[in-house]
Amino acid sequence: MMSPNKYKNNSNLSMASNGYSATSKQTKCFNPPPSMPWFGMDIGGTLCKLVYFEPKDITRDEADAEVETLKNIRRYLTKNSAYGKTGHRDTHLQMDNVEIRGRRGTLHFIRFPTSEMGNFLALAKSKGMANLVTTVCATGGGAFKFEENFKREVNMSLAKFDELHSLIRGMLYIETTNPRECYYWADPTDDTLCHKVPFDFSEPYPFIVNNFKRISGTSLGGGTFLGLCCLLTGCNTFEEAIELATGGDNTRVDKLVKDIYGGDYGPFCLPGDLVASSFGQMNSKDRRQAVNKEDLARATLVTITNNIGSIARMCAVVFAGNFLRVNPISMKLLAYAMDYWSKGTLKALFLEHEGYFGAVGCLLQFNGETI
Repeated sequence: MMSPNKYKNNSNLSMASNGYSATSKQTKCFNPPPSMPWFGMDIGGTLCKLVYFEPKDITRDEADAEVETLKNIRRYLTKNSAYGKTGHRDTHLQMDNVEIRGRRGTLHFIRFPTSEMGNFLALAKSKGMANLVTTVCATGGGAFKFEENFKREVNMSLAKFDELHSLIRGMLYIETTNPRECYYWADPTDDTLCHKVPFDFSEPYPFIVNNFKRISGTSLGGGTFLGLCCLLTGCNTFEEAIELATGGDNTRVDKLVKDIYGGDYGPFCLPGDLVASSFGQMNSKDRRQAVNKEDLARATLVTITNNIGSIARMCAVVFAGNFLRVNPISMKLLAYAMDYWSKGTLKALFLEHEGYFGAVGCLLQFNGETI
């Protein structure tokens, strides 16, 4: 996580999203502006993120002409915070009084497991969305994977937009619209003093133009964490895995520097409680019998976080991605790591709407233009 002030006049940007740094060319859709409702989707391998724009500046004529189906969809989406068993609206992230394509209204943020796409399409069909919406903007790998499903099940076309370009667009829009979007953790290793501090990201502008490229990556991220936790602990959801990790102790699973040197390793300034080998104590039968599910979940979380932090420390500016959702453990670990290894010269910055930037970004491009 590099300090933005260091790159105040640099037109290049390195982004870390679940451990990835990437680039792409802009993709444009030249369809005319769509009729309401407006949706943007980021269909990832594990989680699908949906943003819905609810207009608040509806004129009397528009209200009189509005079809009942559209009214029902708006009521259903905005009056509920849960949809079925797995769909959730993140009400704490709701953005009021925002402007998109000349209309003023509210942005709602909704998520559901990508594995539930079939149920989502069935719900969309039952609520009559297919009768109003012909094209939905989408990004992420699922925009390609589920394109035929949308066409077959609800007769909707997907206007596909590049994942990283949408991420950048969405991040710029939300950060400039929400002054408290960016923050860092102060005193991340002290539970009694640790707290979030808003970070003013207006000073280092222009920090992005449109020149960015892939510089590094890893296959180990949020999906890896959940998959390993499911195997090791029997949990089924990301939230369950994080809850287990919160009550665990990774030092019962990992081999630390002090387990090798008997304390700190002075010559290289390595503290004794630093992880030297993830899961390094699990080659002992006695150690394996002494750990519980919580310890295994915590060790898995620390392993993935350390991997992301190691790469991000060399090339990232801002952390984004659903791995950090409801995951303060990893954020604090990253905050500490950036500060420690950079000797205080780097600061780990985080964003409130971490997993939704891609969905917002493709919504902004729905008519082929940015705001």
